Amino acid sequence: MGNKVEEELIGVAHGWDRAMVENDADAIGHYMADDWIIIGPDGRVCDKRTFLGLVRSGALTHDVMTSEDFGISVYGDTAVVTSRGVSGGKYQGQPFREVERSSCVFVRQEGQWRCVLTHLSRLAQTEAR
Repeated sequence: MGNKVEEELIGVAHGWDRAMVENDADAIGHYMADDWIIIGPDGRVCDKRTFLGLVRSGALTHDVMTSEDFGISVYGDTAVVTSRGVSGGKYQGQPFREVERSSCVFVRQEGQWRCVLTHLSRLAQTEAR
């Protein structure tokens, strides 16, 4: 992946991972478009305001967030980024750790890549290793 745009998007993904582990809602929000939504492995949908509110309140914290095994397709100012990773921390006081595949749709807004959609799929135990 020697493509400059692909490298830029991988950098964005890793920066977002770091912001998540730092539990910094403002930094996390920097990577999201205003109308960002996430679809969790259970099919539930959450918007940016609600998600960042959970982080700000401490109801959602992360101690691990990794992304690897990237697939990137760029269509002008839009990109689809898939990856495999681990997400872990606490939600409402309960620990969680998921090995998942994520799909993110990014758009370039004012010179910055912002995510408009994240979709997560839990990997089966046999795929998680």
